[in-house]
Amino acid sequence: MRLMLDIPDPLIGHLADIAEDLSQAVLEGFAADAYRSGQLSRAEVRHLLGHDSVWKTEEFLSRHDAWPSPNLNEVLSDLRHLRSADIP
Repeated sequence: MRLMLDIPDPLIGHLADIAEDLSQAVLEGFAADAYRSGQLSRAEVRHLLGHDSVWKTEEFLSRHDAWPSPNLNEVLSDLRHLRSADIP
């Protein structure tokens, strides 16, 4: 699928200074945000970005601080574990 974006002319030069490959930067930003929000899985991010290994995807997600948001059950489970821990 091809996607076209309309970018106002005054911003083109500025955006080109920010990212050498603007289309790749937009794709990576989308992938990181979609992973964070739970809309894409790690495997889907890997496929979308064409990574040849899981580790490359892990490095990408780490570099973009992209961690899926925990759901309520995960938070409650963590809280139970913390409360039961024998911490001196």
